[in-house]
Amino acid sequence: MAKVRHSRFDCSPGCAVEAAIGLIDGKWKSVILFHLLSGTLRFNEIRRHIVNVTPRMLTNQLRELEEDGLIDRKVYAQVPPKVEYSLSPLERSMEPILLSLKEWGDANIGLYGKPHQAQTGDHIEATAG
Repeated sequence: MAKVRHSRFDCSPGCAVEAAIGLIDGKWKSVILFHLLSGTLRFNEIRRHIVNVTPRMLTNQLRELEEDGLIDRKVYAQVPPKVEYSLSPLERSMEPILLSLKEWGDANIGLYGKPHQAQTGDHIEATAG
């Protein structure tokens, strides 16, 4: 069953937050957007950055991001077809938010079951928090 996607918001006090999160929710959307911050990527380049995503899921997430105006998809008329994905100006305006999320995640990942990597001397040591 298809997910109902932000067709209407109730405009309660959290409506703007709900709308913003609604655009980037999805298992891989924010990760895709983060990787596109570095520049234009092709489908397989995105897959190499996100090794656990299936081709079908990546296709679906890219389509939704394009439908929502967050990414631009450029198709080149050649054989074999070449398709590139880049951030739209709308998504570029969210760049500081994505970078802040990454910074917060880097600082707090140890709290959520994954060891935080801390550089100590010539070796890397995992810490529990």
